[in-house]
Amino acid sequence: MALAEQIIAVATGETALLTAAATSAAAGAAALWLSLTERGPSNRRARALLERRADLGRTIKAPERRGLAPAGLSLAKRLVHRFRLMGSAQAQDAQLKLERAGIRSRDAIAVFLAAKMILPAAFGLVAAFLLYVLQIAGDIPSFMKLALSCLAVGGGYIAPDTYCKNLSDRRKTVLRRALPDALDLMVICTEAGLNLDSAFQRVAREFRGGCPELSDEFELTAVELGFLPERRAALANLDRRTDLPGVSALTGTLAQAEQYGTPLAQSLRVLAAEMRDQRLMKAEEKAARLPAVLTVPMVIFILPALFIVLIGPGILKTIDALISL
Repeated sequence: MALAEQIIAVATGETALLTAAATSAAAGAAALWLSLTERGPSNRRARALLERRADLGRTIKAPERRGLAPAGLSLAKRLVHRFRLMGSAQAQDAQLKLERAGIRSRDAIAVFLAAKMILPAAFGLVAAFLLYVLQIAGDIPSFMKLALSCLAVGGGYIAPDTYCKNLSDRRKTVLRRALPDALDLMVICTEAGLNLDSAFQRVAREFRGGCPELSDEFELTAVELGFLPERRAALANLDRRTDLPGVSALTGTLAQAEQYGTPLAQSLRVLAAEMRDQRLMKAEEKAARLPAVLTVPMVIFILPALFIVLIGPGILKTIDALISL
């Protein structure tokens, strides 16, 4: 009986030792794991920015096919890589034009450069076929046919640039109209205690439904402010992508506030008031120009009808009197 009690005591002691050792090992592993994980707010913010950047990479910078066949896209890529145009100055200029038009994609750059090479030849061949084979212009001189064919080649060359410029001008108009309201919201955000990155994100979220173009620009700027080594570079990229005087003034004000520590909310309030006054002045300018614009349609369409109504009966009576004589 005493021997059994001793065995039980020894077994119990070994179990306690094993339990204590296992608990110590688990505690050490947990401490090591907690020491290696990111727990600070800055680390959580960096991880959130990484996830946001990945989302933007899948949405904003996603290739915009818009019905373009994959075979045509692959042909454009092969053509561009064949002539080694992707790293040229022409490719950088095309990328800037596409960014200002709101198209952010390397596939779009390839399509643009391929169109610059293909469309002149295509337009020239179509014009030559219509003029020389089908002779839709009739018996015009040969030099006129050659001039029209050359004009078609030139039109094919400038067609991609014209398309991008029209998109860019339309986008600038939308951004110009929405910018004062966005600055007012930024003033509210900065006065509420948000920093510049959070203010950009908040304005982008609020303007997602009303002005997606401005929302995309501010959202991309917020991501670049968190990742680029210099915050001035993110503001310069915003100015380069939009090419608006108002955005240039905004980026200059923000850069000055970052460098010299001037009150951000007060500077944004003054800038928002100036932009709102400029928008009102443009509206008044259009209203003042309206009478001069309406003069030509009034002379062409209204005055002839008015003359017919006023002078027509007298002319008819005069004709009847002359016939009776």
